[in-house]
Amino acid sequence: MFVMMKRALVLICVMMLSACVTVTEDEPVIVNGAAGYLEKIALPNGSSITIAIIDMDTPGAIIAQKSFDIARAPVPFKFILPAETVKSNVNYGVVSMIKYQGKVIFQTYDRYPVIGNGKFTTEVLMKAVPIK
Repeated sequence: MFVMMKRALVLICVMMLSACVTVTEDEPVIVNGAAGYLEKIALPNGSSITIAIIDMDTPGAIIAQKSFDIARAPVPFKFILPAETVKSNVNYGVVSMIKYQGKVIFQTYDRYPVIGNGKFTTEVLMKAVPIK
């Protein structure tokens, strides 16, 4: 009898504890879009793109970044940011650049705001970098 009461008490305690602890994770913040350019120019073999989400108010503050080889543009992208890393008082934006043999050949000259303005999808437009 004592053993059954002990088991019942343990079961009741477990049930009470499971009812008290409810952990829900915040949904991640997803930013996606495409980065491209308007010029009718094919990319040379060996080109790579870097796409980044930045803090537009803090020079050099990169929140997330991806770099990979590409054959053509536009290039789709997707960032999944943990909700706890996104702050409501930060102005986020997306920038990108395409490199060939270590030299930037296309880059964004404008900033493309995301997240804080309620926009989570954007098209990033790069322009050719003048040859020096």
